Amino acid sequence: MSGGSVGVFNRHGVLALYRFEMARFFRTVGQSLITPVITTSLYFVVFGSAIGQHMQNVNGVPYGAFIVPGLIMLSVFTQSLSNASFGIYFPRFTGTVYEILSAPISPFEMVVAYVGAAATKSVILGVVTLATAAFFVPLHIAHPVWMVGFLVLTAVTFSLFGFIIGIWAKGFEQLQLIPMLVITPLTFLGGAFYSIDMLPPLWRTVTLFNPVVYLIDGFRWSFVDTADVGVGWSLAAVSFLLVVCMGVVAWMVRTGYRLKN
Repeated sequence: MSGGSVGVFNRHGVLALYRFEMARFFRTVGQSLITPVITTSLYFVVFGSAIGQHMQNVNGVPYGAFIVPGLIMLSVFTQSLSNASFGIYFPRFTGTVYEILSAPISPFEMVVAYVGAAATKSVILGVVTLATAAFFVPLHIAHPVWMVGFLVLTAVTFSLFGFIIGIWAKGFEQLQLIPMLVITPLTFLGGAFYSIDMLPPLWRTVTLFNPVVYLIDGFRWSFVDTADVGVGWSLAAVSFLLVVCMGVVAWMVRTGYRLKN
């Protein structure tokens, strides 16, 4: 696997790959942006209207506003995984990945471009989801800087995770395996639409082993200034996942795992 000049960051190469990935995103802007808007609207109709009528407040927060952070995180999780995994898998599938590997761009720079593009798309979708939610409920962000920080960290972390899936997957079916069978259930069971304090003690203890709980709870804290598990634990969880994903990606690109073959 060839790379750029030692000690010199190939900014032009990274930007070229980044722009290529972003161009694909804007070519399908209808699917990329309109679909999340419709999905978010449906969630508010179903959860906000139907369930919200019977559950007015959660921890002193109107139910409609309470579920907004969970909806945004659900969108960020799924889109980060999808964009990053497909972004690297498709070149593998078509064989064009060898052109990237032989280009004057290092493995690190390749990861920066793909993960950066996937994270950017997820942040855009998160903002679109937030704007859509504002049409349904009055929103107040208690800690806007922390909100942006959690959003970016989560997008980068799950984009790295998606990059791992895209390299690991042997077919299009495996691209959907982990997002559909692991991440989505963990999100719905991780307090996206309810407070884990509402659960019986046994199930609350079991839920605390779900890492998604900490990501959603920390992000929700930045909105409503209340947390079920504590913002410190949320920061530790997202930082730990980020480091683990970075380590796995580093090993994959260093060894050429399923990239050279």
